[in-house]
Amino acid sequence: MSTQNLLVELFVEELPPKALKKLGEAFAGALLEQLKSQGLATAGSSLTAYASPRRLAAHITGVSARAADKAVSQKLMPVSVGLDASGNPTPALLKKLQALGADASAAAGLKRAIDGKAEALFYDSTARGATLAEGLQKALDEAIARLPIPKVMTYQLADGWSDVKFVRPAHSLVALHGAQVIPVQALGLQSGNTTRGHRFEASVDPVRLPDADSYAAALEQDGAVIASFEARRAEIVRQLAQAAAKVGGGARPIEDAALLDEVTGLVERPNVLTCQFESEFLQVPQECLILTMKANQKYFPLLDAQGKLTNRFLVVSNIRPDDASAVIQGNERVVRPRLADAKFFSDQDRKKTLESRVPQLAKVVYHNKLGTQGERTERVRALARVIGAQLGSDALAGRADQAAMLTKADLVTDMVGEFPELQGTMGRYYALNDKLPGDVADAIEDHYKPRFAGDELPRGDAGVVVALADKLETLAGLFSIGQLPTGDRDPFALRRHALGVVRMLMEKDLPLSLDTLIAQALALFPGAAANTASLLSAFIADRLSGLLREQGYSAQEVDAVIALGPQRLGDIPKRLAAVRAFAALPEAPALAAANKRISNILKKADKADAHVSDALLREPAEQALHAAMKDIAPRAAAQFDAGDYTASLQTLAALRAPVDAFFDGVMVNAEEPDLRLNRLGLLATLHQAMNRVADLSRLAV
Repeated sequence: MSTQNLLVELFVEELPPKALKKLGEAFAGALLEQLKSQGLATAGSSLTAYASPRRLAAHITGVSARAADKAVSQKLMPVSVGLDASGNPTPALLKKLQALGADASAAAGLKRAIDGKAEALFYDSTARGATLAEGLQKALDEAIARLPIPKVMTYQLADGWSDVKFVRPAHSLVALHGAQVIPVQALGLQSGNTTRGHRFEASVDPVRLPDADSYAAALEQDGAVIASFEARRAEIVRQLAQAAAKVGGGARPIEDAALLDEVTGLVERPNVLTCQFESEFLQVPQECLILTMKANQKYFPLLDAQGKLTNRFLVVSNIRPDDASAVIQGNERVVRPRLADAKFFSDQDRKKTLESRVPQLAKVVYHNKLGTQGERTERVRALARVIGAQLGSDALAGRADQAAMLTKADLVTDMVGEFPELQGTMGRYYALNDKLPGDVADAIEDHYKPRFAGDELPRGDAGVVVALADKLETLAGLFSIGQLPTGDRDPFALRRHALGVVRMLMEKDLPLSLDTLIAQALALFPGAAANTASLLSAFIADRLSGLLREQGYSAQEVDAVIALGPQRLGDIPKRLAAVRAFAALPEAPALAAANKRISNILKKADKADAHVSDALLREPAEQALHAAMKDIAPRAAAQFDAGDYTASLQTLAALRAPVDAFFDGVMVNAEEPDLRLNRLGLLATLHQAMNRVADLSRLAV
């Protein structure tokens, strides 16, 4: 059956720019999926999604005008119900056949087959393949119903009576199979072959589409619209780079994928223009200026070769006038009050020291069950002093205490009140303005780090201490009142906090015990339930396990190490490397299986301490294992104590032969109690020696 390419476009009013890319992909993807399911498109059909501020469209290759007919075998009823004792059709069967459009003569051609325990009658027929008009109507309805619409609006149709619900009012529908219009409808619209171009710059209105394959070219030529989201985005990137190059001096636009996507969703015909503002505004911290230009105006600030903000910025306009001076001046006029506000906030904030703002935190509610930000600050300070003393000295504890006292003070500044995203960042600037030590200022900003997956860790020791204290206080406090994450819900970002704790302890190789830290944090919340520590420990261990698997370690390797509950997380990478090296040894499978067997034996034993009496070693195999242990275990222990975990496990691999011989020639559960306990003690000694780096039984297949 011959095929042609299909074009479907829904022309609407301006769509939400942040959701545009997702809407375009969802609309086109659902159309293709539905057409494939009806046999109108094939696995070889290719899809091109289009999405501009005022349209969602899809171009699909190799679409049939009519799907192929299908042979259908339909179960009717059990033979005992459909045929009487003489084999003639019963009234029930005749009624069923009539409902299917068949007459009584069809009863003679019915098939009989076993269905479950009974024999049933089956009616074979041919189902007519759907026409493209039928199939596309179903696909279009489904695609619209499944759109991930952020917020639905209701609007009236032209008749003044009917109304429909959609993300934005729709004005036209295009459905072309080759050059033929396919009669379908949606949102009160009938399909046609015309659409609309740019609001101001289209050379033809409406734009007539001669066929499905002319869509993008006709829109760009006659409608002044780049229909493809990706093509429009690439054009913006090209023009941004070109404009920055003209400025010179190594200037480059700020990199922000989310901003780029949003701007791509705002324009149909991008035109990048270079604007500037007064240099005096550069006295304001550049993060403030960058944020106000990006968030409020959707501009691209220009940075110099050293990454410092310049007084130039790029605007992505939706029009291309011959003289762009009015557009440039208009954008410069609009941004000036924004920058002036930022400068005013910064100037006003610097009139008061951060420390003088700390008492105001007593009026800021943190959580109705955990008190104010002032109370929270005191808890973080107490924990920071403890961690600082453990990590270094009284000096470190003092700097950490000072930073912890000031970490939340910028929350009550005008700048952070206007731009909450700048909390921490402004605290650092204001601390430097107050002539505080650089590491204290850095710690104020860095205590929020890592803020997301892959983010950098705090710069200095004081920053690490305060960041640990802040995250542990948050985790302990919310766990103590039962605010645990559930499923996908994690309103307090506790998973991110736990991952931050794990990364700092592991990547900074801090000589701190995780359980001790949890206990110290929970001591700040005396009302916590008795099982809170174990719940929090398991929660953090789960984050640790997930992080290690993301880094490429297998589930077996991770489980083997985590099972021992190592307290110094900085050791974990070395333990994992040792386990991986051990698993590659030929002795590993047998020793892992033996460890699993020993674990099961010891679990069932009433009492088995790691003690062996030489006098009770009767069998040659147990004597040989004990002798090998005396030789090998001390060497492995010395290597373990020196931190050479790989060498320790490789030394223990020499125990394979005596371990195999022991299980082949010795009955552990001997009838004599003393003999049995001695053999259990030998196994307990072996178990202790072999499972210091990791639980090797977890490597058993």
